[in-house]
Amino acid sequence: MRHLQLSLLRPSSRQLLVAGAVTAAAAAGVGAMTVGGGSSDGHRPQASARPSDGLRHTSVEISEGGCGRGWTHPSRGKQVFDLRNTSSRAAEVYLTNPANGAVYGEVDGLGPGTSRPLRVTLGGGSYAFLCLPDDADAVTGPTVTVAGPARGGGPSALPVTQQDLIPPTIAYQKWVQDRMGELVRKTDALRSAVRGGDLAAARAAWLPAHLVYERLGAAYGTFGEADGAINGTTAGLSGGVRDPHFTGFHRIEYGLWHGESASALRAVADRLDKDVRGLRDDWPGQRMDPGDLGLRAHEIMENTVQFELTGRTDYGSGTTVATARANLDGTRAVLRCLDPVLASRDPGLPELRAWLERTQHTLDGAHHGDHWIPVDKLSRTGREKLNADLGALVERLADVAALTDVRRTR
Repeated sequence: MRHLQLSLLRPSSRQLLVAGAVTAAAAAGVGAMTVGGGSSDGHRPQASARPSDGLRHTSVEISEGGCGRGWTHPSRGKQVFDLRNTSSRAAEVYLTNPANGAVYGEVDGLGPGTSRPLRVTLGGGSYAFLCLPDDADAVTGPTVTVAGPARGGGPSALPVTQQDLIPPTIAYQKWVQDRMGELVRKTDALRSAVRGGDLAAARAAWLPAHLVYERLGAAYGTFGEADGAINGTTAGLSGGVRDPHFTGFHRIEYGLWHGESASALRAVADRLDKDVRGLRDDWPGQRMDPGDLGLRAHEIMENTVQFELTGRTDYGSGTTVATARANLDGTRAVLRCLDPVLASRDPGLPELRAWLERTQHTLDGAHHGDHWIPVDKLSRTGREKLNADLGALVERLADVAALTDVRRTR
């Protein structure tokens, strides 16, 4: 996982990603749509006459004085609210259960004079739009009652607050702390092998040390510059593998598998050992942002697909599948810490756990004794299965990122 090369974008418009409702990419696509500015002359909004998607459309006003205005003919089922911001401020908009604040769908960054669709599936029950203008108090629109049974409605989730995420974050920081000693010991074993001139022992020691670090993926943002020094790649370095800023595990990997001498690698191994010890000593004073923890659970495996499964982080050892397996362990650690938050909010949690097991089984299929099959040596069928399983897992982890996104409620 490469913290400094993340590709996930927080979508500007999204539905709650629960139980496989939609993927983060699909949600971002919806958010990119702009449908005209809508009327701001005070006339009652009208439903679209002939929507091209075949769904019922209702035009809803978003403003401090008219939040939710226009929803006058409620109905069950799949439908689209065309949200029109008639105010002078950008706003976030949630469709909520007014009794408990559970969110059924949301749109972020709805600019003044613009419209954007919100797709939802409603069962019977009570609903209200919550409008959150920039630099202004939240406004709750009128409660609208949809007749009929509640079954058949789409997913919803109670908003997560910063306070909800503090205990899981503290637990995760402790989990990282508990592994710092192992990281130092295994890195020291690697350094000792290099300094002793035993390159075979150094190659054997390299992967165990590297995998300990890779399991700490959700903490990389808090590691700061230490992450680049310990686990950086040649990306962005003009000198490539000979650039003096190319250091750490991957620099040693390159040397060990490209015929460099032990004497040429001693200084690199010494610096890695020093950087790892510095990280261990500094970690107790660091504080992770609680709002990032759920997002990291998704990013770890997303970046695994982007970097490890493409071989972009292989500098000769051919062990990126092993790295992917370590990243999966790191994702599990984050999810265990988040379980108290997710258990009451994510009905798709059993399915997510099943995909974690499936992906682990697929990754372990490339492990034979002390040997990991390089990603480019997998059979075509094995490679396709690996890509498919990790891709599906990343989609389900997007649900975790969305559910644990801290939402404004007032």
